Amino acid sequence: MSDTVKQALEACHAALNDNNTGLDAAIAALKAALAADGKKQVTMDKERLPQNNRQGRKMLQTYFKKRGVEVVYEPNA
Repeated sequence: MSDTVKQALEACHAALNDNNTGLDAAIAALKAALAADGKKQVTMDKERLPQNNRQGRKMLQTYFKKRGVEVVYEPNA
């Protein structure tokens, strides 16, 4: 994962933890960073999500997918 994608992903995490303030802009930046890398999918650490249950993860995946970013979660170790 490139530094640009990592920074955009950090901005998404920050927005999620700040009551979704600026989330759409962070997702747009993430989408642009992924496109620059030739990808459409990002892997997120589910432990960092504000609502880490199945319903919260699925809602986040749907929200991001509607904005053009596919989210997958790291498998449990």
